[in-house]
Amino acid sequence: MMEDRSLEPLYVEQIFRPKTYDIDFAGHVSNIVYIRWLEDLRMAILDAYLPLATLMEKGIAPVVIHTSIDYRKAVRLFDTVKGVMWGSSMESVKGILSAEFSVNETIVASAVQTGLFVRLQGGRPVPFPEEFRRHFEHRKKASASMNLGG
Repeated sequence: MMEDRSLEPLYVEQIFRPKTYDIDFAGHVSNIVYIRWLEDLRMAILDAYLPLATLMEKGIAPVVIHTSIDYRKAVRLFDTVKGVMWGSSMESVKGILSAEFSVNETIVASAVQTGLFVRLQGGRPVPFPEEFRRHFEHRKKASASMNLGG
C-alpha cells in the first residue's frame, strides 16, 4: 500500500495511462517508460514551484546525475498508474527526489533520482534556487512538527 506523501516537500502527482507503444515484447510496460514518467513528474515539480523557463532566464537548468528504479510488479496496457514524486533531501548543491508508481493503491515501482542545478554557461553546479529551498525547508519543518504531535 502507498503511504500518504502529500505533505512531503515539492510533492506532485500525476496519472499515467500506458500507450500501446509503451508495451514491450513481454506484454507489460517497458522499463524505459518509467524514465519518461519520472521526467514528467520532475517537470510537474518545476511547473508547480519554479517553471523551467524562469530557471533558464536565470541561466540555470536542472540535471539528473543518478537514477535508481525498483520494479516490483508488471504494469499492463489498460492499467491506470498513479505517479507521485517529492523531495527527499536537499543539500547545498545536490538533492534527491523520490517517486512511487502505483496501480490500485499497490506500489508497482519506486525510484530515487539525484540531481543538481548547473549554470548554462559552463555547466558548473550552482546552489539550489531559493524558491525550492524555502519550500523544502518549510514543508520539512511542518512535517516534523506534525510527527511530534504539534
